[in-house]
Amino acid sequence: MKAATADESPEQGAPANRYRIEALAKGLDVLRLFDETTTALKLREICDRTGIPMPTAFRVVATLEEGGFVERLADGAIRPGVAVLTLGSAALRGSSLAQLSEQPLRHLAEATGETVNLGVLVGDRVLYLARLRNSDLVTANIQVGSTLPAPYTSMGKLLLAYLPDEELRATLAGHDFSGGAGPRAVRSVDELAERLAAIRDQGFALQDEEVAAGLRSVSVPVFGRDARPAAAVNIAVSTQRHTVDDLRGPLLERLRRTAEDISVRLRAA
Repeated sequence: MKAATADESPEQGAPANRYRIEALAKGLDVLRLFDETTTALKLREICDRTGIPMPTAFRVVATLEEGGFVERLADGAIRPGVAVLTLGSAALRGSSLAQLSEQPLRHLAEATGETVNLGVLVGDRVLYLARLRNSDLVTANIQVGSTLPAPYTSMGKLLLAYLPDEELRATLAGHDFSGGAGPRAVRSVDELAERLAAIRDQGFALQDEEVAAGLRSVSVPVFGRDARPAAAVNIAVSTQRHTVDDLRGPLLERLRRTAEDISVRLRAA
């Protein structure tokens, strides 16, 4: 058997990258552990899954935490932080889901004259993949790549409603319900669970000044080939322009047609 040269990997016999930065590679290995099904891990689990020694893993996680790329929950578990969610906003804008949704969302925005959004659940936050904004909306600072706490948003509540109870409580284990939110926001996971049960039954979620005073929205799911929603879409309005009944009526019907259009495109892709 041919011995590996200085420019080859001993394990695979493949050329090694002489520009490789091992510390950076280890950090990326840690971030790659997280996906739709793995949203939080203990440090020992990170070591076991990556093969990184505990002292090194501790330093890697501490460095990522300092930069906001991961955050530590109350029980010591590690999950992706806001920095890693927003890092890929340019890529998200060009993702297949965002691209497939662009035309239906634009038609919805033009038909209603209101702000429309597309989002996915990442941990206990909603990540905005697409946003077409009406100029008079309260939350002017939200853009593609922004995140909001899922328990207070219509898209977040809708997507949380499809999680099994055990997964829901694990997802919200580190969420601080005493933090800043709108005047009608839920204040505990038990209060939220009651609202989620109603959302599952009715198939849509309302948000009435839970994110911020003066803001309402209604959200419905977008489905791909799985039973769990691939994303959510919503219409966000000013309380001065629309009542809650408006959101339950014609706006909801238009939103549902848009979601079905996106779902059909997603399943056919």
